Amino acid sequence: MAEKLTYDELKEKSRLLRGDILAMLCKAGSGHPGGSLSSVEILTVLYNNIMRHDPKNPKWEERDRFVLSKGHICPALYAVLADCGYFDRKELGTLRQFGSILQGHPYMMKTPGLDVSGGSLGQGLSVAVGMALAAKADKSGIRVFSLMGDGELQEGQIWEAVMAAGHYKLDNLCGIVDYNNLQIDGKVSDVMDISPLAEKWSAFNWNVIKCDGHCVESVEEAFNEALVYEGKPSVIIADTVKGKGVSFMENNASWHGVCPNCEQLAIALEELDCKGVELC
Repeated sequence: MAEKLTYDELKEKSRLLRGDILAMLCKAGSGHPGGSLSSVEILTVLYNNIMRHDPKNPKWEERDRFVLSKGHICPALYAVLADCGYFDRKELGTLRQFGSILQGHPYMMKTPGLDVSGGSLGQGLSVAVGMALAAKADKSGIRVFSLMGDGELQEGQIWEAVMAAGHYKLDNLCGIVDYNNLQIDGKVSDVMDISPLAEKWSAFNWNVIKCDGHCVESVEEAFNEALVYEGKPSVIIADTVKGKGVSFMENNASWHGVCPNCEQLAIALEELDCKGVELC
């Protein structure tokens, strides 16, 4: 892994990545901006300052593993992978095109840097538990991270995986909940309330850590706490804002899966001070 970034560098990178996300979604004409924008700081801190990985050697056996359980926000992950050097940034402009290495949901057979294909909500944490169990059996020291959506926690399979991880004391596993309290049909609390969230994870024998998901200092502190905790898996409940960074998208469920048009993109990029963003 390259040298860790400063907090100022993480903040600047997050701002620029938001511009890339919006530009690629606009060009694709389909995708999911709301949750992509809410997860930017989480992924930026994870890939730059926490995970062991090597873009020059994507299949390095000793790399940490990342599972994007809420696969529809893959534009955020693609932007981060391109920024890290897994593939040329110009590929971002091919999102969702036929033959592109960047499909609408993660597809590990096409995209360098992916450890898991995904799409169906609720399955990612189960995959991560399997990876963490294997790493424990191999005594490899590999850590596994899995990012989930809060609406995704309405899926029953999530809680089977949570129970298994707690039972096997998988302290090499870290779950992250992007807690923006919105899903495609409205507020998570209205559709199917998942509170009290921290108490539920704790009851399943997890170490619960809370953080401000848009404060890079808070996010990094949460990850560092998870890295040293022993005897239990850790979950980071990150308070976030859906559509973060764009005034007309923030806290607006209608932007869950609707892309900006050219005019809206221009306004958003101006708000982000990313007016020069272009994708080939």
